Amino acid sequence: MPVRRDDQREPLRAQRDPLAEGLGRPRANRDEHQQWRKQTWLGRFVSTYGWRAYALPILAVVTCVVLYQTVAGTGTSAVPVNAEGPVQGPPTIDAPSTAIIGAPPKGLTEFDANLPTGILPGGGPFTQAGAKTWHIVPGTSPKVGQGTEKTFTYTVEVEDGLDTASFGGDEGFARMVSETLANPKSWTHNAQFAFLRVDNDSEGPPDFRVSLTSPLTIREGCGYDIPLEASCYNPAYLGDQARVFINEARWVRGATSFQGDIGSYRQYVVNHEVGHAIGYRQHEPCPENGALAPIMMQQTFSTSNNDGARFDPESVKADNLTCRFNPWPYPIA
Repeated sequence: MPVRRDDQREPLRAQRDPLAEGLGRPRANRDEHQQWRKQTWLGRFVSTYGWRAYALPILAVVTCVVLYQTVAGTGTSAVPVNAEGPVQGPPTIDAPSTAIIGAPPKGLTEFDANLPTGILPGGGPFTQAGAKTWHIVPGTSPKVGQGTEKTFTYTVEVEDGLDTASFGGDEGFARMVSETLANPKSWTHNAQFAFLRVDNDSEGPPDFRVSLTSPLTIREGCGYDIPLEASCYNPAYLGDQARVFINEARWVRGATSFQGDIGSYRQYVVNHEVGHAIGYRQHEPCPENGALAPIMMQQTFSTSNNDGARFDPESVKADNLTCRFNPWPYPIA
């Protein structure tokens, strides 16, 4: 009988020590490894970075857009158009000028002075010619508005020789001016502006003088190339007086094209001419049919662009647009 030899025995296998499982190099999970190798590079990227994998590309695109807008200048305008107020650019505050603003332009030879919208309507009496000198109406008002850019000082003045009894006297005129400028729908809705009424020149001349003036004196201060009663702003009257000329004929009778009451028209003419004084130099056209007219539109003459183009062809083009009258810079304030 053959004898079983020890050297023919099968080699012994090492037994796994469960207590030693946490020691040494861990074994990789073969199934997970195979699954990892089967994924695309994009899948591995997402698996590794999670939600950041989606955020990073979006951030890169936004950064590129911002850089392009900065270089090319195609970003959003820093001064958005305000649909509730003036549509022209920012005012030219304190810009030196001697040009009369608001009077009909010179050189307009083919003009029908009988254009119905521009003629002075019938109404109460007014003084045709004053003394060409003015007196300050006594009284002051506290500062209104923030005035982040400028606080404008102003006086209220009446030409000597005018009879103001029919509209509340000199004080009635001054009160309408001050209350109009203090209204939240007026210019102080814009934080750049503030107004301070003074009644003397002891601390130097005011920034402008709101001056009720007779039509014949207005023609010297504003011009009369087109024979229509106008108001205007003259920044250098007699060399050194910045005057907001308010035509007494218009103050008494208003304008045919301005379909509101006389009080609304007076608010309009104060806001419009003071608008020139604080830096809004250009006139504006009607932006769309039926809209409220911009305060810097020449509503005394017309609220239609077709008519306005005949008064001010440099600023207004005939395009069949007609607006509604409006006395305020910020009517929805």
